[in-house]
Amino acid sequence: MDDFIRSLVELVRISGFAGLNLPNLIMLLVSLTLLYLAIVKNYEPLLLLPIAFGSILVNLPLSGLMEEGGFLNILSFGIHNELFPILIFMGIGAMTDFGPLLANPVTFLLGAAAQLGVFMAMIGAVLLGFDIREAASIGIVGGADGPTTIYLASKLAPNIIGAVAVAAYSYMSLVPLIQPPIMKLFTTKEQRKIVMKQLHPVSKTEKILFPILCTIVVGLLLPATIPIVGIMMLGNLFRESLVVNRLSETTQNELINIVTIFLGICVGATMEAKNFLTLGTIKIVILGLIAFGFSTFGGLMFGQLLCKLSGGKVNPLIGSAGVSAVPMAARVAQRVGQEANPKNFLLMHAMGPNVAGVIGTAVAAGVMLTLLG
Repeated sequence: MDDFIRSLVELVRISGFAGLNLPNLIMLLVSLTLLYLAIVKNYEPLLLLPIAFGSILVNLPLSGLMEEGGFLNILSFGIHNELFPILIFMGIGAMTDFGPLLANPVTFLLGAAAQLGVFMAMIGAVLLGFDIREAASIGIVGGADGPTTIYLASKLAPNIIGAVAVAAYSYMSLVPLIQPPIMKLFTTKEQRKIVMKQLHPVSKTEKILFPILCTIVVGLLLPATIPIVGIMMLGNLFRESLVVNRLSETTQNELINIVTIFLGICVGATMEAKNFLTLGTIKIVILGLIAFGFSTFGGLMFGQLLCKLSGGKVNPLIGSAGVSAVPMAARVAQRVGQEANPKNFLLMHAMGPNVAGVIGTAVAAGVMLTLLG
């Protein structure tokens, strides 16, 4: 009996229970909350589920996953060396139809206006004591673009990559909760009822030329954006050229699905309690929310301007879709518009600023990288 008790005590001593502490328990609760949002509430499960489970894995003591040679330690190479974000951009490009943007080019300005939060949060981060490179990495969360956030942080501030990545992906997932109150606060019901005229068709030639010219022009203006803008446009050219359907389908499906799994797990793996539960992380999460709110506000205000200039023909709600959360932000604009007017169909109109926001956030990151990298 004594031997059995000693064996039991020894088993407990070498088990994970012995290494479990309060920070680990807190992070496990956070992870379970994210799983709840993903599975029960269906908030962007493709992102939140692997992130949440990666966080569970890394906060179970004594697993060795993040030690040298451990599975997650090896896999994390992909986010610390820009591989996963760039491959995600190729998939995003292959899945994106830039037709609504080309049909109404003025909506590109809405994508630019929605970067307001990026620079507001950057200023706020500096005031809170972060250095300028960390502040830039925090500010880019306002673009609601996870891959760009990880890419910029890996270049400028690898020490906070976990916190900014989690903030970016969390707010992307919570777009349906965060944006509607802001949208309703800064627009009137009559404005939300505005029905926009149908977009004109975009030719195949325009769709093929756009990724080529965009890569050349943006790449010459801001060489630092070539890895993300250029690779995204390559994916889009796969889609629009219609001559490499196998490559396009692989990029849209198998490639982006595999990379999303690895990227999500790696982002979750950055949520280890000893690194994540800090005052700095709390500041980053708050600044990320402020950034996202100001980005939504910036897009709406420019939407208001276009509404005035067009004599009431532009629904200002589409400005809120200028953040990079594709296509969630466009869907939210559609839903809020239909709440005011069931006959309102804003989705395609909102997709213009939505995809413009992807380019706008990449350009903002390029500017920061050029000045600070």
